[in-house]
Amino acid sequence: MLDLIVRQANLPDGRMPMDLAIQGDKIVAIAPRIEAEALQEIDATGRLVAPPFVDPHFHMDATLSLGTPRLNDSGTLLEGIALWGELKPMLTPEAVMERALRYCDLAVSQGLLSIRSHVDVCDDRLTAVEALIEVRKRVAPYIDLQLVAFPQDGLYRTPTAEENLLRALDMGVDVVGGIPHFERTMAEGARSVLRLCEIAAERGLRLDLHCDESDDPMSRHVETLAAEATRLGLGARVVASHVTAMHSYDNYYASKLIPLIAESGMTVVPNPLINITLQGRSDTYPRRRGLTRVPELRAAGVNVAFGQDCTMDPWYSLGSADMLEVAHMGVHAVPMTSREAMAWAFTSVTQNGAAAMGLPDPTLREGGPANMVVLQARDPIEAVRLKATRLAVIKRGNVLSRTPPRIAALDLPGRAATLDPAAYAPTTSERPD
Repeated sequence: MLDLIVRQANLPDGRMPMDLAIQGDKIVAIAPRIEAEALQEIDATGRLVAPPFVDPHFHMDATLSLGTPRLNDSGTLLEGIALWGELKPMLTPEAVMERALRYCDLAVSQGLLSIRSHVDVCDDRLTAVEALIEVRKRVAPYIDLQLVAFPQDGLYRTPTAEENLLRALDMGVDVVGGIPHFERTMAEGARSVLRLCEIAAERGLRLDLHCDESDDPMSRHVETLAAEATRLGLGARVVASHVTAMHSYDNYYASKLIPLIAESGMTVVPNPLINITLQGRSDTYPRRRGLTRVPELRAAGVNVAFGQDCTMDPWYSLGSADMLEVAHMGVHAVPMTSREAMAWAFTSVTQNGAAAMGLPDPTLREGGPANMVVLQARDPIEAVRLKATRLAVIKRGNVLSRTPPRIAALDLPGRAATLDPAAYAPTTSERPD
């Protein structure tokens, strides 16, 4: 007697229909038909069953704080940072935990089961650090939560930032963070990259820097980060987040930089929702889109993973823990509308995000962990297009969340289960006269 069988699923690699047999916290078999009984069955006929979603860049200490103490009227990154500075003295561990736990409940319902959250260490009390370490413990049964020690106001711009960062790491924070472009000078920004890389190397930790989140074409700290990652052998332990200044680099410099990034082995994490909102604010027309050079980075072999960054906080007044919304916006904003690129957008918020966080490959396979999401879509492209309903969310073999299906075109009679775009065209009887 098996614990769970997911019946007749479509898998992201195109295999369909397949049954997935689950015993305990493992997938024990994947086959066209599994002749066995189970304590529980999920009918996934014609539905995509995929690895859970991953968000490799978020700020859980600020999430759901929108309007406290006021709104970001300009919508700019700098006003958001200033507003967060006003909010920090008001933080209590209880308030941070309450908001974070509410967000985690939302994340589970969206099939988002792995999150890397930056946590500000420029508050000498380390209030948010203390709170999110407790949240990490509480949500461990259903969310893999990584924490990044993040000196929001700058490693050298804030007198106690380095001391606090080291204290946070000693308390059990997982990853070294930084924000070189927010230091007082370019030289101090470069110096902060060197120091943070050294800390990560000395402690054997991963490194994730907010890097060149700016419209300034002279903000070029990612070059220093790539060089140091190579010199110190940090490789895939390094993430450069945002890197929006790359949209303003001239093509010659970009052609020099991108191979350095590829050589280093680092991941780049763009954040489509927030960066198309924050960037280009000083532009008239033409106005920059606000995203880094995703196609060029991909072509060079760089692991690129989309992140969400914010939900209802001083920087972004929207958001819903929906990584399909992130992928959907990335498709539009890059833009990338080939079928290969749209399918890749789905991978960017699953497998690629897991690689960015240093997590095991989440691909559904025999002997692998029984972590998956049943989606109301037939394939990854349709999932991105529809921002598909999460019909069931499964972690370690346990069904954490169920959501009723919504009526959609794919549920109408006569639709063929095919990737052929012609299948989505109206039939003669459906066309208007």
